[in-house]
Amino acid sequence: MRKSLQQISRDPLHGVYFIGTTPPKKNTDIEMVSDIADKLLSRLDEIDYDGLIVYDIQDESSRIDKPRPFPFMQTHDPRLYAQLLMHKSQRSVITYKSVSQRSAEDFVGWLKEAWHQYEIRDLVLVGSPAANQDIKLSLADAYKALADSAPDFYLGGVTIAERHAKKGDEHTRLLHKTEQGCQYFVTQAVYNAQATIDMLSRYAHACQQNQQQPQRIILTFSPCGSAKTLEFIEWLGISVPEATSLRILNADKPLKESILICYNNLLQILEAVLPLGVPLGLNIESLTNRKEEIDAAILLYKLLKATMDKKLAQLQLNS
Repeated sequence: MRKSLQQISRDPLHGVYFIGTTPPKKNTDIEMVSDIADKLLSRLDEIDYDGLIVYDIQDESSRIDKPRPFPFMQTHDPRLYAQLLMHKSQRSVITYKSVSQRSAEDFVGWLKEAWHQYEIRDLVLVGSPAANQDIKLSLADAYKALADSAPDFYLGGVTIAERHAKKGDEHTRLLHKTEQGCQYFVTQAVYNAQATIDMLSRYAHACQQNQQQPQRIILTFSPCGSAKTLEFIEWLGISVPEATSLRILNADKPLKESILICYNNLLQILEAVLPLGVPLGLNIESLTNRKEEIDAAILLYKLLKATMDKKLAQLQLNS
């Protein structure tokens, strides 16, 4: 096993690099689940990455009036798939967990199973996607339950630039989640560079005022190759400026155009945020199972990792 995510993350001038994925559909035979993991990891043989992120996919239909562009399908337990990928890749795997559907007692049982049975060490907790849902456990209560009775996970949280653009308080959420035990954060997919810059700049300023070090922010990027994928991106609540949408939809090669947009967005974020002392990382995901978009995600990963590595090396030279 390589170094743990926690060990890799200690140097703020070193990036951390992840590939995001979802567990196979629940009706997939368990033998096939192993084959799917092998197929994913064979695609990743050509790149240098620190680990994977396994999402806990939930039906978010109550969050928005528009119909879901792709039908919701139950998946295998993210802990099972994370353990498979961990053993096969010998790398860190961050496992997401949506907490709102369980009681505190059930959640603590889930955590203990995750630690002892599935060997989960890196964990990101996610709250309810909609305020009008029947919430059995709030995110704050989940953090408390974890702190009171669970093993010592390397705990992360989610941060949403779109929420900051609307409410202007994401930096205070980051500070509060840090107090609750979060040691790193993962963004949702970035298509609005300025919203991300605003959030991270405010966060860096708030950390300076509070005389504390910013936690690492792992920036998520995803390619987009079709109008349907773009519709899904916007359905998920990801902010896509109108000019960006038009660039993708009117391009001769939408996937290539989306990769260039992601590259330019990352450059803008690095220029604005790296001087502020916020440690960064990357998470590249494909939001669909289309082969073209999966292949594009690998190309996007190579480009963005090389870009971040170069900027971090320049920062070290100048420090």
